[in-house]
Amino acid sequence: MRGLILCLLSCFVFLHVPGSLAAQEVRVGGYHFPPYLNRPEDPQPQGLVPELLQALNLMQEHYRFVLVPTSATRRYRDMQGERFDLMFFESSHWGWQNTPHLALPLDIEDAEVYVAAAEPGRGQEYFQDFSDKRMALYGGYHYGFAGFNADQSYLARTFNALITYSHDSNLRMLQARRVDVVVITRSYLEMYLQRHPEAAADMLVSEHFDQLYQHQVLLRPDGPLTPAQMSELLDKLQADGQLQRLLSRYRLALGGKVAPD
Repeated sequence: MRGLILCLLSCFVFLHVPGSLAAQEVRVGGYHFPPYLNRPEDPQPQGLVPELLQALNLMQEHYRFVLVPTSATRRYRDMQGERFDLMFFESSHWGWQNTPHLALPLDIEDAEVYVAAAEPGRGQEYFQDFSDKRMALYGGYHYGFAGFNADQSYLARTFNALITYSHDSNLRMLQARRVDVVVITRSYLEMYLQRHPEAAADMLVSEHFDQLYQHQVLLRPDGPLTPAQMSELLDKLQADGQLQRLLSRYRLALGGKVAPD
């Protein structure tokens, strides 16, 4: 009987060891923000964030990063409500001021640029005044020219803005001359022109930025990872070249400085 009891205890300990060593789940909030993330609700979402999470999961076994879909306008409430633990490629200037968070700066920059239709005699001065122009903007985004006020009624009323949820739709409206100016993420525009090189001749792109992204990871203060722990994981990806290769596919770079205005 004693031997049977010892055997059962051994089996109990054996069965529970894997559970104690199970990877800690880290929930990563993500919303439609191409090229960083396309349609997070899809079974297999595309973009930089899903590929980064896959690389982090393959690199180590202590944490399991999972994508949690949210929206551009709901993400602050969702993190404060503990629906997810962190977000990649954010900025603390984009409405997080009243949401408790910790910030990990990333050595990765991007920018928002203005795009207009190319017309004879039209130059960079076209972007100096938007009061007489019809603008196409992405709903939920924060824009520098609007003082980072993302309220859609304010943007529509103040800047005659048409609010959509697709960069491609905004560019098509520009090509059809339905709007005068589109504000778009620089990395996305470069990838778009790589796919559609014939469109470049019909576009006038601003030489100055609406804003320069100083990307950050934003984390819940009581979440499973501290900024230092997250930094250590990203450093490992950087050390073997994985992070740079991944960023390059999305027209980004570590330490790659976008020229300032």
